[in-house]
Amino acid sequence: MQQAINLSEHPWLVGNVCLMPDCHAGVGMPIGGVVALDNAISPNMIGVDIACGMLAVKTSMTEIDTPSLKTVLGGIRKRIPVGKNHHKQEQACEELFCSSDWENTTVCRQEIKSAKCQLGTLGGGNHFIEIQKGNDGCIWFMIHSGSRNLGFRVAKHYNDIAREICIKWKQEKIEKDRLAIIPADMEEAKNYIREHDICLSFAYHNRLHMANVIKELINEVKPNVDYIEEINIHHNYAALEHHYGRNVWVHRKGATLATEDTTGIIPGSQGTSSYIVKGKGNPTSLNSCSHGAGRKMSRTKARECLDIKSEQKFMDDKGILHGLRHKDGLDEAPSAYKDIDEVMKTQEDLVEILVKLEPLAVVKE
Repeated sequence: MQQAINLSEHPWLVGNVCLMPDCHAGVGMPIGGVVALDNAISPNMIGVDIACGMLAVKTSMTEIDTPSLKTVLGGIRKRIPVGKNHHKQEQACEELFCSSDWENTTVCRQEIKSAKCQLGTLGGGNHFIEIQKGNDGCIWFMIHSGSRNLGFRVAKHYNDIAREICIKWKQEKIEKDRLAIIPADMEEAKNYIREHDICLSFAYHNRLHMANVIKELINEVKPNVDYIEEINIHHNYAALEHHYGRNVWVHRKGATLATEDTTGIIPGSQGTSSYIVKGKGNPTSLNSCSHGAGRKMSRTKARECLDIKSEQKFMDDKGILHGLRHKDGLDEAPSAYKDIDEVMKTQEDLVEILVKLEPLAVVKE
């Protein structure tokens, strides 16, 4: 709540502070928060995993047996690095890496070699790959991942610049609140947006790269599968949009675009439902909705308070193939998160549910 109050007092704020039903404390700004700034960019209002987002793929399969699931999961663990791991060899993506945009940057240009080895990697924390059964009768798979170390480096570099600017301009409060800004007409802001957009492209292709691997693995056990629908959407980014009768920089930190023509993805925790949704274009939320269920306890509290056997039993009883084996993994246990169905009910004015998905198997760090 204090973070929301700090945002409401921000000198560059336009309109309301919007908190989605999955919101919880973040760094400076709540995760699940959406705000509009007047002619200013705040790197910390986007976060360190720029362009983190979701990809969901609908397949033509209506069933998948347990042996096939296990084979696909084994292949994913062999071919898609998780946590801090990355590929030993550079990954090819002409559309992404041959862009001249990389040359005109400070951070991305330095990080391109590392980024080529991180393309097609999942990451840690709440990032996951899940295979699901939809109430539309189809098997889906879903990926949650972002811009990896590239986004972290860009965010840190430009947040340091934003802090220096705010200290110089005697904007000590917003610097102390970790909500420092760069005026959008400054060259530093233009440079940030250029690198931010590269991170958006990297994260988009990162999810696509992993999806292509998963498709190959599925086709090895189930030949002739078609991929009917594909959704790829960010939930950590800034965009120049028209709200409150003017053009403003909308910052979404753990929030998904939900205009009337947007198809979105709202995942639950491992072991609970996820949703494919259509936005309703509600202006009071700046055309936004939640990006997930949202945490109800910190990672430390989850590891201290939750019972490993109870969490395992919850998923085992549902027949979900999972990798929750040790107490260290309790920070991502189902009980560490809010009830996704309550979250969805809370935002009926923001989105319409198209498909409800139930987990069959999950891969995490």
